[in-house]
Amino acid sequence: MLRHLVVGAVAVLAASAGVGALAPSAGAAPTVGIRVDAGTSVGTVPSSGVGLNTGYGDEHMGDAKVTSLMKAAGVRQLRYPGGSGADDYHWKTHTYGDGSGWIPSNTDFDHFMATAKKVGAQPILTANYGSGTPQEAADWVKYANVDKGYGVKYWEIGNEVYGNGHYGNGKGWETDNHADKSPKEYGKNLVAYAKAMKAVDPKVKIGAVLTTPGFWPDAEKAPGDSADWNNTVLSIAGRSIDFVIVHWYPGGTTTADLLNTPSRITGVRSSLRSLIAKYTGANAASVEIAVTETDGVGSPALTSQAAALFAPDTYMTWFEQGATHVDWWNLHNGTSEAPTTVHGQTDYRDGGVLSAGTCAGGKCQPRRDTPFPTYWGIRSLTALAQPGDTMVKSSSGNSSVTVHAVRNSNGGLNVMLTNKNPQNAAQVSLSYAGFTPAAGAVTTVSYAQGDTALTTAQRGTAGAQTLPPYSITTLQLKPASGTASADKPSPAPTPTAPTPVVSASGTIGTRAQGEFGAPVGQPTPSSSTSGPLASTGVSKAVTYSALGGLLVIAVGGVLVLRGRRRRASHGK
Repeated sequence: MLRHLVVGAVAVLAASAGVGALAPSAGAAPTVGIRVDAGTSVGTVPSSGVGLNTGYGDEHMGDAKVTSLMKAAGVRQLRYPGGSGADDYHWKTHTYGDGSGWIPSNTDFDHFMATAKKVGAQPILTANYGSGTPQEAADWVKYANVDKGYGVKYWEIGNEVYGNGHYGNGKGWETDNHADKSPKEYGKNLVAYAKAMKAVDPKVKIGAVLTTPGFWPDAEKAPGDSADWNNTVLSIAGRSIDFVIVHWYPGGTTTADLLNTPSRITGVRSSLRSLIAKYTGANAASVEIAVTETDGVGSPALTSQAAALFAPDTYMTWFEQGATHVDWWNLHNGTSEAPTTVHGQTDYRDGGVLSAGTCAGGKCQPRRDTPFPTYWGIRSLTALAQPGDTMVKSSSGNSSVTVHAVRNSNGGLNVMLTNKNPQNAAQVSLSYAGFTPAAGAVTTVSYAQGDTALTTAQRGTAGAQTLPPYSITTLQLKPASGTASADKPSPAPTPTAPTPVVSASGTIGTRAQGEFGAPVGQPTPSSSTSGPLASTGVSKAVTYSALGGLLVIAVGGVLVLRGRRRRASHGK
């Protein structure tokens, strides 16, 4: 990922459009019905699922306050050494590019590992494909796992390698010094990387960079190609890899667009699973899906409340669909873009979950390391689930309220409810199968617009709740006295046919693509999530086509090029 910025009137116009599009109609909304089937499992919360990106340019990632905040937020995985910067970074010398650029001395690999240890997070590392070699990567494995005993398991081979200019008439954002930039060449080199790295430590897991199904350049074929990126790469390297990597930047022209995007994840997962089954042979069931970058870029909300609501819904939906890692972009990021106002709240247009303390457009962010709402959105997950808990089927009668539910190790049931309406409270009624909740007031953990922390209170009942506007509320339910806790949830039925994803020839899916001539598409939903039982579990999910997420960036953005920001805290 290479950070892009939307500046000037375009950003203001986009934010204004987002507000206008979400203005609710007058009158009391009907009660929303929520159904929780505590007896039907949709998977287990992954051990290192809640992840966060870090970068070699972030000199404050190891500060005591920062590591404490990450730990409190339940961060279980840290990605390093950065997005697009990883394809320029040389770990032995702690340099990037030709070595002339400035990098903080306290962000080398060993310092990063010390940070991960403090947080209690598993590392996931991106080997340098763009300007590195299989031997350089193998040497990193040796240093990490043989010499130092760090036991680093997950290794990505390159960042957004498909952004190397092979598509888009040679214009790209990702460093790739190979003469041949085709998917065929990446597939061949991926096999070489895997062979060299596993020769040092057979236990490491190797990840292949794929295009996100439904987002450009998915399904594209450049001159000379016989197939698209994903089919070509996996046909060559499918039996040499352990996980596949996608980045999830769905964006949206309004905040409502952004908040509806998790419903599209089912189709993306289905396409990925079909590819994995086709090319990875007997190991298909064990090949994991890792979403190593995501946030609200390409929408009006990056730090404001809509992005906070988007975060836990995105994490949980991906987990329910079988992803084992989801890494938010970013810890600190910074921006040269002036703040905007979204639904009465300042949005600092910064991809970090913690303030970088920078100023732009004559306005300054809060003091460095102040948590943005996105931080609290992610931290809300700690009230819902812990690694190893069982996710169970749940559904909402209206897409304005989303739901996720988890059976915990103590036999209780936690239910996260998100009210996506920015102005009106939502009345919800809840019903349960496979679990009988205790009577009386329940413990809730909530985060509403304007809050500066999570709030724990006794509020409502297990059967009825009032959700504040633009809020996340988690009910922590105990079983009724004298009743046995529910039996171990049974797995949900496996879908009999893949959920299709509409061809993405007109859409874009990373921060960079709009700057390099990639076509821009509009969302073309095949149906609506409004109406009865828009499901958030594994069931009859509504199918959507891809969203042209970076419309605003393509219309009026500017690119901050690699290395121009000397202290770019996102790691270039």
